[in-house]
Amino acid sequence: MRLRILLEPRYGATYEQIVSMAQATEDAGFDAFFRSDHYMGIDSTDASLAPTDSWTTLGGLAVQTNRVRLGTLMTASTFRYPGPLAVSVATVDSMSGGRVELGIGAAWYEREHQSFGIPFPSTGERFDRLEEQLGILTGIWCTPPGERFSYQGKHYQIEECANFPRVTQQPRPPIIIGGVGPRRTPTLAARFADEFNSGFREGLAERLANFDRICAEVGRDPATVRRSTTLPVCCGTTRGEAERRAAALGDAGARLLSLGVIGTPGDVVAHLEEIAAAGADTVYFHVYNVDLDHVRLLGSEVLPHVS
Repeated sequence: MRLRILLEPRYGATYEQIVSMAQATEDAGFDAFFRSDHYMGIDSTDASLAPTDSWTTLGGLAVQTNRVRLGTLMTASTFRYPGPLAVSVATVDSMSGGRVELGIGAAWYEREHQSFGIPFPSTGERFDRLEEQLGILTGIWCTPPGERFSYQGKHYQIEECANFPRVTQQPRPPIIIGGVGPRRTPTLAARFADEFNSGFREGLAERLANFDRICAEVGRDPATVRRSTTLPVCCGTTRGEAERRAAALGDAGARLLSLGVIGTPGDVVAHLEEIAAAGADTVYFHVYNVDLDHVRLLGSEVLPHVS
């Protein structure tokens, strides 16, 4: 099982703090450091959070880490046009020596869009746009040099693109598509993704079984797609220590942690065993504070039991 760190800081984080978490993740032996792609925090009324841009920070992390893989869970497809996004991801892939993965979804946080002047279409249109974006991203990355790529969609059109960004990973950086919906998300994952992220652990086995059925429908071997889930976690050497970490996150953090685990390393390992039994091979530890000791504890006391 791959274990990864996903940072979504409750109170925001400076770039320096994000670097420290990424480097601690690498030093602790984790497979990857991912960050969320949000301009608002888990509490939409919290005016103190100062956002940072995901792909800008990943560019910095690319040159300030050495081994750990880097990515987003999930890039909001509404935030960026597909052509420029293909260039941004390829640039960070080159900067990191081929360690980037693109997690992308249809976006969901309407209040965030209102706050930053970003159009927020209907759910159906957002998924239609995401489908077109995936076609463009893979087309731009995978069209051989010397050829041209065109795309005629309802929402996006590409006319004879011949200037392809250079990706280090071949044929392209891995794509992660995730969500809990029963149809459109797993269908897009079956068509385009290298990894299907099925959200939180509740109902995990059923969602993965549904994904297998959809893979069969579209002619994709499900064994060629990694399966991941997200586990909110507050771990401590004692349960009291874990509960103190959780209390620091306030009510919004408590709501998210109700979907995960608050406890000792042994408690976390027990949850991971249940997740593995449900069919997932990758877990993102969803952490909500910049806490290097927390990452180190997970690396020293949890990681050896499941890797």
